[in-house]
Amino acid sequence: MRIYNTLSGSKEEFIPINSHGVKIYACGVTVYDYCHIGHARSAVVFDVIRRYMRYKGFHVTYVRNFTDIDDKIINRARQEGITWDIVAKKYTDEYYKDMDMLGVGRADIEPKATEHIQEIIDIVKGLIDKGFAYEVDGNVYFEVGTFPGYGKLSKRDKEDMLAGARVEVDERKKNPIDFALWKASKEGEPSWDSPWGPGRPGWHIECSAMSLKHLGESFDIHGGGADLIFPHHENEIAQSEAFTGKPFARYWIHNGFITIDKEKMSKSLGNFFTIKEILDKFDPEVVRCFLLSTHYRSPIEFSDEQLREVESSIDRYYTTVIRIQDFLSKKENSPLPPLEKGGEGGLMEKTFENVVNSFNEKFEEAMDDDFNTALALGHIFEFIRDVNRFLDSKPSGPKAKEILLKAKELLMEIGEVLNIFGRTPNEWYCSLMATKKIGLTKEEILYMIKEREDARERKDWGIADSIRKELEGKGIILEDKKDRTDWKVKVG
Repeated sequence: MRIYNTLSGSKEEFIPINSHGVKIYACGVTVYDYCHIGHARSAVVFDVIRRYMRYKGFHVTYVRNFTDIDDKIINRARQEGITWDIVAKKYTDEYYKDMDMLGVGRADIEPKATEHIQEIIDIVKGLIDKGFAYEVDGNVYFEVGTFPGYGKLSKRDKEDMLAGARVEVDERKKNPIDFALWKASKEGEPSWDSPWGPGRPGWHIECSAMSLKHLGESFDIHGGGADLIFPHHENEIAQSEAFTGKPFARYWIHNGFITIDKEKMSKSLGNFFTIKEILDKFDPEVVRCFLLSTHYRSPIEFSDEQLREVESSIDRYYTTVIRIQDFLSKKENSPLPPLEKGGEGGLMEKTFENVVNSFNEKFEEAMDDDFNTALALGHIFEFIRDVNRFLDSKPSGPKAKEILLKAKELLMEIGEVLNIFGRTPNEWYCSLMATKKIGLTKEEILYMIKEREDARERKDWGIADSIRKELEGKGIILEDKKDRTDWKVKVG
């Protein structure tokens, strides 16, 4: 397994610090608003990394934090006329609702900044004692000039650092790029007692305190969105390594941005969509698969058209499952012509069997190459095309059943790693009915299908045809089979 390490700027073989397990820390959200699709991307990326690591046999400890005290939370509390802690709880709950919909599992440990105030104070005191930090008027700053390795993650020069730090001008600092470890409280703000007076933690120090407590002084993987490389992760490295004297994280993983018209999606530009807004129009599995359809380090261009293309791809999976199930339920299969006699069916069967047997290896090769979910999904949908080509050849016999059953099981197994393909076709279409605003219930559709069947038995073809057309006008497609009529939602 090879991982692109932001710290080295290259792909490296993944070798965990401890052979018994992998420790991962991903920066979570600041809970002051509804999450947008950019938050979803980071959450889904690290959810899949955790899942794939476990699929490969590693014992994984995954930590994802919540920043539950921050200027943005305090400002939102003023706007909404409620206390800061109610704001934090409200948007933490909303975060969980969004992530549950997207199939993002809970982290093993989900610490909050306000639960680690003492650990934060202990690290700040230690940094002052070691000569890496200084106190001014109840504020404590990390002195960047005392840490020789500052800049090794972001590779920025001092001018770029000053521009990228986005810090308020404060003449009390020794250097403009020194950053706050502890902030003296202002009137009306939440605060905690400290050796420097009442205050609250700076943004960067909380992640060092939480990772140190839950994963130890050195751990395997740290990551988040690319916007966190500087200053957040650069500052984490400086304060953590200054405090412990040891390397902080071995591998740094950062996912790329989501863009709209080639411009980064952000709240400041007003060109962002909340997860809730997107899930009102598209099924959660579509959104998750869309986020995985581009390599995690590359930007994703967001558009409804892109999501509709993914929706069609997922629909091909569920229609393929229906075809496999129909084939497996057949009773009148006869043996295939023997392969050695050159029978066309036998040759197709042998070729398809080889495709099935090599599928797992191709998936793992893609994922082992820096978690390349885009290539992995490409293999999955090519495999689905192969399944359909095999079914189109009208195979028969127990061997064909055996191979198709294995193909179905493989798709479900690999789907579980990415947390897609986890529903029945019926559940998929019922979900599409909601997002596409079909305006019919499943029961109403089945009732209309029964009316159509009755009309056909009476040879009343006009009524039968009008029912089909009425359903089609509402986005419901009927497919007549030997013993039944199936329905599905029109996609694309």
